[in-house]
Amino acid sequence: MNEILVVIDKLSLFTFIVCTMLGAGLGLTVQQIWKPLRSPRLVILSLLTNFVLVPVFVYLLVQVVPLSEPLRDGLLIMALASGPPALPKLAQIVKGNIAFSVGLMMLLMLGTIFYMPMVLPLVVQGVQINSWDIAKPLLLLMVSPLVMGLFIKAKFAAIAPIIQPILFKLSSYGLLFGLVVRLFIHTNDIISLLKTGAIFVCAIFIIFSFSVGYLLGGPDIDTQRVLGVGTAQRNFAAALLVATSNFDDPSVVSIIMVTSLLMMVIVLIAGPKFIEIDQATDAQIKQVEV
Repeated sequence: MNEILVVIDKLSLFTFIVCTMLGAGLGLTVQQIWKPLRSPRLVILSLLTNFVLVPVFVYLLVQVVPLSEPLRDGLLIMALASGPPALPKLAQIVKGNIAFSVGLMMLLMLGTIFYMPMVLPLVVQGVQINSWDIAKPLLLLMVSPLVMGLFIKAKFAAIAPIIQPILFKLSSYGLLFGLVVRLFIHTNDIISLLKTGAIFVCAIFIIFSFSVGYLLGGPDIDTQRVLGVGTAQRNFAAALLVATSNFDDPSVVSIIMVTSLLMMVIVLIAGPKFIEIDQATDAQIKQVEV
């Protein structure tokens, strides 16, 4: 039964990522994706947030909080893996800048391909990973559908608006179905992490990541939201690849899966509320200005 659920989970994940990336490509142009990245300030702060501030914070956090070595290793792997495949969908959920989310995802994904193999062996003993091992699945599942969508948008613009809503619905179904299945599969892992207190460390990790991303993602609110969720949701695909190929202890994979799951659930639950707070704050500022 569990094996069947794992297959369903993988199919849901595949549907979610491919449909999200293909749908994003159908709604954008290369110029739109590139435009937000023409801001040196935003690019530098995005890189600083994801490749310096979050990894350093998590490294210090796991030195202070007593955790078993497998759990500590899993959290460090997650901290170093950036460029989440779900970012365009998360940006849609929090009403962020979709074009920036795609550009940021590509930027962080490219950074992770080179950054992770260099830095990970310095903080986690015994890990061996090369750039191509990380790049291969990301290129296949993320870049290829995006390029295909951009091509269809450029050459067959009339059919793009027809296909895109269907793909976004499929991606939403894949996300929700995958979350339900993953919650069921990892129920025992979640309970055990609650007992050890590790899940609270995960929560601190997520809160810090979102906060620093949101605060440094300005000046526009739609880019703040994207950098916030894009920093809080790490690249679980790259992290999982490293964990499964380097560790026999299932706790390493468990902490990665539970952290990723927790990140997604928090965004889905808190995202709409966060938008309401933003809108209320903007309304108050406008009243004061008047």
